[in-house]
Amino acid sequence: MSDRESDRDWHSRGADRTLDALGTNADGLNSETAQQRLEEHGYNRLPQPPRRGPLMRFLGQFHNVLIYVLIAAAVGTALLGHWLDTGVILGVVLINATIGHIQEGKAEKALEAIRGMLSPQAQVLRDGQRRSIPAEKLVPGDIVYLQAGDRVPADLRLIGAHNMRVDEATLTGESIASDKQTDPVDSDTDLGDRRSMAYSGTLVASGQGRGVVVATGANTEIGHISTLLGEVESVTTPLLQQIAQFGRWLSVAIGVLASLTFAFGFWVRDYDLVETFLAAASLAVAAIPEGLPAIMTITLAIGVQRMAARHAIIRRLPAVETLGSVTTICSDKTGTLTRNEMTVKSIITTQAEYELGGVGYEPHGGITRDGQEADPETDPLLAEVLHGILLCNDAEVYRKDDTWTMEGDPTEGALITAAMKGGLEPKLVNKEFVRDDVIPFESSYKFMATLHHDHEGHAFLFLKGAPERVLALCSHQRTNDEDEPLDTEHWQQWMDDVASRGQRLLALATRRVEGHCQELEFADIENGGLTLVAVCGIIDPPREEAIEAVAHCQGAGIRVKMITGDHGVTARAIADELGISTEGGVVVGHELDDTSDDDLKAMVQRVDVFARTTPEHKLRLVRAIQSHGDVVAMTGDGVNDTPALKRADVGVAMGLKGTEAAREASAMVLADDNFVSIANAVEEGRTVYDNLKKAIMFLLPSNGGLAFTIVAAILLGLTLPLTPVQVLWVNMVSAVTLGLALAFEPTEPGVMQRPPRPPNTPILSGFLLWRVSFVSTLLVAGAFGHFLWLEQQGAEHEFARTVAINTLVMGQLFFMLTSRSLLAPALSHASLVASRPALIAIGILIVLQSLFTYAPPLQLLFGTTAIGPQEWLRILAFGLILFTLVELEKTVLRRRGFNPHQ
Repeated sequence: MSDRESDRDWHSRGADRTLDALGTNADGLNSETAQQRLEEHGYNRLPQPPRRGPLMRFLGQFHNVLIYVLIAAAVGTALLGHWLDTGVILGVVLINATIGHIQEGKAEKALEAIRGMLSPQAQVLRDGQRRSIPAEKLVPGDIVYLQAGDRVPADLRLIGAHNMRVDEATLTGESIASDKQTDPVDSDTDLGDRRSMAYSGTLVASGQGRGVVVATGANTEIGHISTLLGEVESVTTPLLQQIAQFGRWLSVAIGVLASLTFAFGFWVRDYDLVETFLAAASLAVAAIPEGLPAIMTITLAIGVQRMAARHAIIRRLPAVETLGSVTTICSDKTGTLTRNEMTVKSIITTQAEYELGGVGYEPHGGITRDGQEADPETDPLLAEVLHGILLCNDAEVYRKDDTWTMEGDPTEGALITAAMKGGLEPKLVNKEFVRDDVIPFESSYKFMATLHHDHEGHAFLFLKGAPERVLALCSHQRTNDEDEPLDTEHWQQWMDDVASRGQRLLALATRRVEGHCQELEFADIENGGLTLVAVCGIIDPPREEAIEAVAHCQGAGIRVKMITGDHGVTARAIADELGISTEGGVVVGHELDDTSDDDLKAMVQRVDVFARTTPEHKLRLVRAIQSHGDVVAMTGDGVNDTPALKRADVGVAMGLKGTEAAREASAMVLADDNFVSIANAVEEGRTVYDNLKKAIMFLLPSNGGLAFTIVAAILLGLTLPLTPVQVLWVNMVSAVTLGLALAFEPTEPGVMQRPPRPPNTPILSGFLLWRVSFVSTLLVAGAFGHFLWLEQQGAEHEFARTVAINTLVMGQLFFMLTSRSLLAPALSHASLVASRPALIAIGILIVLQSLFTYAPPLQLLFGTTAIGPQEWLRILAFGLILFTLVELEKTVLRRRGFNPHQ
């Protein structure tokens, strides 16, 4: 038996040749041979990949430089005997590790979701008898029976098919069920066009058939996807990369600064060894932004809540911020950019082309001819067309709970909706023209025919199907007055024009039947002599809101690419309507097979539409786009999308019509399956990053002010203005109140008019470093200057330290007010209107700081004492000075045209 790579051409082999190659026949395998093959090939199930246990997964959450710095701080405070400080720091570390552990556990469910799609039972021919066996015991060479509603249990080469159609959306993404037949197809045929194959995990939509098993377990198409998914490594988000880099730089800086401070204090200023160590430890604690991990998590969580309100459900917290730096969105077509509801857009007759308005199965929208409304009551040819597509039909369209619902084949549902747009009521028409007999659609003859009679006894038939098949059965064409000989060339030109718009074609023909015939025979059809009435153009139309959303994303500098399993012509037509560029052409799947990785990297820079793609194609395309440094969001709904969803920087699954496997492999799920929600999520992602940037810009000067206040005291050989426990108080109280308030800031104006942030942009830009240095200097000047002045006035250490701490905190409070915007004025109308979270944070901070200063238990714990009104006036004056200086700096930068987002 050949390996999987050579077995992928089973679709191009004849049925007899396939049976011979597999060592079987139409009677199936005997039990002994089946057992031998089971031992050789293994069970028909997907292999379990190696996984880390819960403990190792939990310990893995601590492998982060910033976490190492925090743990070092906890050890330092523990060595100093400050157990309260140690507990607070370790609590922050454990909370973050727990959140990461839970998120990673959810992510590993992706492979389990795919395994759950395999059929549990199969109808198989063993020892010449039909029996039901567990699907996991199927082996190559088994003969399997399928009928409507069955999930295909393994990859099958069909050897029999009767009116068989298979829903392959989970593999190909195509919304229309695929017609199946037994004839071989070309070896290079795309996956979605392999009519002689039925693939594991797909669903039999109608009809019945039987096939021989050609692949089981990991060798099936769905098994190949599972293998791909297991091999794909998730991409680290830009934020996590930047925070890791920031943590490394910060740890080095803290280590160097603490060491230099210790050396200078001990050898130059002759500090006592214990006092010097205490000063170095105080410096380390001051420099570490203990509140940053908590603020990051909370800011991302707030972003999750905001996105959920806009139909985007986030499964992994870092994806919130990653959305804000997305440069390319690779979107599936069906259901995301389109409605996943077939719609008749054109009706061609000998007289004219009619255009139909409206989309989906809601029968709203008119029928026009040459821009004028068409009335079936005064247009007998149009009336006949609408009656024909309604009568030769087995679908239902009805209103339920204020929603229009369709049951049956999507194409037939579209035809009924078109008839209802012309004023026909299905129940009344079916009563007026009673159906006597029907020849159901079957892929072997590609048409459906129905026989009817009216109340006057006149009998007639309607036939609809593939245009080339219907035209072959017709000898005449219908006009308003009489039938005339069929002009095949004219019809072909007209149909080519409609097909070039991406519309699927379906032809309608009719014939009167003499006598009181109540049965419809194939001979009645095959004898020909039918009259062609019309050809309908049907398409899954783009969502109106998706057109606007695509333009919105493009205006934000985000490139939108369509990667679909549908045909190239259809993909081009939909892309043109959506405004997605087709200037680089439309590349189909078999072309990608012949394209090297290097050529593909060049191709993705000029081509935005890819059709007839397989899971490997989608994964290769995502990797090729990422090779240029792009941050990629990838949408999908089927199992075929899972490898690309996992590889993308942000995998986006469909919540309504998507598979569980796709949702588990994704970082975000669209609750409404709408591309608009992606655009909204990108906007929220940019807001989250802006707010994180503001929080970091606020926290770092606070830490800088604390740290350099201590450094200044050591350099001057003076008493430390803050103790380690006081440093930790300032760090945490400012972070959980003022810093957290910045997480609630609303979206800044024009956020979607600026280009995406380059993923390699450091979180500490030159602008941010300047602002941190500038404000840190002001805080050191205010707090340390106030401390020195009080020391010179003969104040006690506790009193001077209490004033210094409150000076720092008040400076941070006023700095938070100006940090709510990077450059915009803090006192603008928009800023004041959206200030409720900031005011709440200020109120909480004032209460906490009052307790810190005046409550006896906290005075005892932190070594503080009460201060008077004069001190508070000086403290408030310093806060106002700092606020004014920062606002002046922002004014200067604005007038110079500086852009803080570049």
